[in-house]
Amino acid sequence: MLIALSKASGSPKYAHYTEWLKSADPTVEIIDLWNKPFDEAISLLETVHGLILTGGADIHPERYGKVERIDECHIEPKRDTLEFALFEKARDLTLPVLAICRGAQLVNVALGGTLYVDIPTDYISDTEHRSREGNDSRHGLTVESGSLLKKITRLNEGTINSAHHQAVEVLSTLLRSAAKSEDGLNEAFEWNETHGKGFLLGVQWHPERMESDNPLSLPIARHFLYEAESYGLLVQGKKYIKESTE
Repeated sequence: MLIALSKASGSPKYAHYTEWLKSADPTVEIIDLWNKPFDEAISLLETVHGLILTGGADIHPERYGKVERIDECHIEPKRDTLEFALFEKARDLTLPVLAICRGAQLVNVALGGTLYVDIPTDYISDTEHRSREGNDSRHGLTVESGSLLKKITRLNEGTINSAHHQAVEVLSTLLRSAAKSEDGLNEAFEWNETHGKGFLLGVQWHPERMESDNPLSLPIARHFLYEAESYGLLVQGKKYIKESTE
């Protein structure tokens, strides 16, 4: 099984994604799309079983109508260009997508949602969402009843790590909240209507950097890989049927 990561290099923290996935399935293979030529990276999605949109820099605020606040953001335009295109291609393929931190924010923006440019500035709260001196913060969250995340984790409430200064403001109408932080911010989402769509889960925390026994960590990796394996079998089956009828 081959899983694509939108970016899996450039910082030691990116190694956690591979370690996390291999904890769930030691046989999984990882491909880093970040250092591939643009067209090749997009085409490679046709050969993989799932895509993880990883954490990192801020989404350019012009993409959600707040370009005047660019000075409050740390952006990577090249990465935006690549990852918005990757998500669009993944949607066309109905490829399973797991979107983490920046990745979740990108998906919401790609589907018409908006972001808080800076939580401390835009959202009054006593909950710390940013990392401090290189260490993740921690806070509680509530899992929405009836959500896919509830099915995966079997939790009503839990504790997560947190290392972001931006967050979902207006959630896309194509999505529904799957969890909220103790101060009311959207912490996870999924498709509002799943018919004809591939698996999608967006989480604002970093499950790859949490303790493996936390239900909001390794069970997410396992379920994503289950969806990826199922996708691969489906594609293989369609290919066999096509070849048999030619």
